[in-house]
Amino acid sequence: QVQLVESGGGLVQAGGSLRLSCAVSGRTNTFYSMGWFRQAPRKEREFVASINWNGQNTYYADSVKARFTISRDNAKKSVWLQMVDLRPEDTAVYYCAAGSTVPSPSNYNYWGQGTQVTVSS
Repeated sequence: QVQLVESGGGLVQAGGSLRLSCAVSGRTNTFYSMGWFRQAPRKEREFVASINWNGQNTYYADSVKARFTISRDNAKKSVWLQMVDLRPEDTAVYYCAAGSTVPSPSNYNYWGQGTQVTVSS
């Protein structure tokens, strides 16, 4: 079993920045590919970014490309999502997930509880 705990969400003005963290615990002898997803009210959960097990390959949704950066440190058992130039449409609950780099929630085995990001205009 793998446990994921997100942190770093909050309220920020448009144009601002936030850095989300995901702490990985449990069965951590396996380095899973990791992803970030988000879900806004009344919308489906959508892919944001993913990173392979060693950090050499990253993938982004078109809507966040060049604004968000995913990174990881396996020694620290952590994954981060640096978000800059935030927009009101980025407002959502952000989830960390483990198990794949594919941009589909069904491909991920483990999920965190989510952290709220609110961007005011």
